[in-house]
Amino acid sequence: MANGFIDKARITVRAGNGGNGAVAFHREKYIAAGGPDGGDGGNGGSIIVQVDDNMSTLMDFRYKRKYVAGNGVDGQGGRKSGKDGESLTIRVPRGTLIRDAETGEIIKDMSDKEPFILCKGGRGGWGNQHFATPTRQVPRFAKAGLPGESHDVILELKLLADVGLVGFPNVGKSTLLSVVSKAHPKIANYHFTTLYPNLGVVYVDDGVSFVMADIPGIIEGASEGAGLGHDFLRHIDRCRLLVHLVDVSGSEGRDPVADFDAINDELKNYSPELARRPQIVVGNKTDLLQDPEQLDALKKHVEEAGYTFLEMSAATHQGTRELVQTIGRMLSQLPPVVVYEPEYVPRPPEVDTSQPLTIHVEDNTWLVEGPWLQRLMANINFSDYESRMYFDKMLRQSGLFDRLEQMGIQDGDIVSMYNLEFEYQH
Repeated sequence: MANGFIDKARITVRAGNGGNGAVAFHREKYIAAGGPDGGDGGNGGSIIVQVDDNMSTLMDFRYKRKYVAGNGVDGQGGRKSGKDGESLTIRVPRGTLIRDAETGEIIKDMSDKEPFILCKGGRGGWGNQHFATPTRQVPRFAKAGLPGESHDVILELKLLADVGLVGFPNVGKSTLLSVVSKAHPKIANYHFTTLYPNLGVVYVDDGVSFVMADIPGIIEGASEGAGLGHDFLRHIDRCRLLVHLVDVSGSEGRDPVADFDAINDELKNYSPELARRPQIVVGNKTDLLQDPEQLDALKKHVEEAGYTFLEMSAATHQGTRELVQTIGRMLSQLPPVVVYEPEYVPRPPEVDTSQPLTIHVEDNTWLVEGPWLQRLMANINFSDYESRMYFDKMLRQSGLFDRLEQMGIQDGDIVSMYNLEFEYQH
């Protein structure tokens, strides 16, 4: 990364655990048997990701890599529920992709204003008030809270721009952006002045505008990581239209045709789909033109390749208005900026079922507890049939059902696992 610009960061996020339910009994003068009144534990706080349009980099994530939401508070007697854990909101620039760190799959494209729950807090455990029945009037057990979800994720910033300016360093991209928009990029007469992308809003007519991004100079070998280009090629991914600036002045002794081909080769090496994106080729610095034949040769070469060619001098503003209007016309016929669809499918949790479970009987109810069972249940959606079948499969593989039968459980007996109760039928 150059000059502190951060467009990729790896972070660890963990939602809060649910609070434990309470075991308590009502105690009041002159009331002999008040019954169970243990309160529920609070739910753990969630990790929420929100777009912040005042942010333009992922710099904040360079120094802080771990984000943890608050745990739920345990329940208390008197049917007092514990307080829910405080959720944590992480703010990111618009256009940030959230990827699973292990697989690289896209979890969410943060290109809209809707907050996204990245990690859900664990459910709070039930107090013993929930487990009283006509035959079990004094339940001396409650349920532990479930752990919150956790993820290792990669944040990747892809700028939301309609138009991307590409070309070799020092061809005039920053100058053009400063002329046609209100952006104020740093400009100087040496290579790699632009060390991070600049965005500017360009107004065409009343109610018609587009966002233009000045991408740092791409050089030969950028798709393999040379120079600055590799770090920033990803920012062109969303652009609907590329404006390819070529220095035709000859002031640096370069061949415009060779430069044009070199940049297109880099785009193709990085992404063949990107290389097929509509492109306007602009011969810039015509005010310094030394050899008109070079300009003619570039124009012929570009038009033979099927691209629109325009002449311009960004420094003297000559041809800039024509370029803006041409961009506006082409954008009106192109599909909107790419928004990436999620690819991520949560994988079944890897649980070591060889660890022993604790089984004991309270008031004709079989209680099954253990750390791996708690982790497993935190990742099961009990409203989903396939998820429940996976849960059943893991219990069978662990030998739990065989062990219950050896201990004397009968069909129809109640088995309780944390917040889950069901009749045993094997």
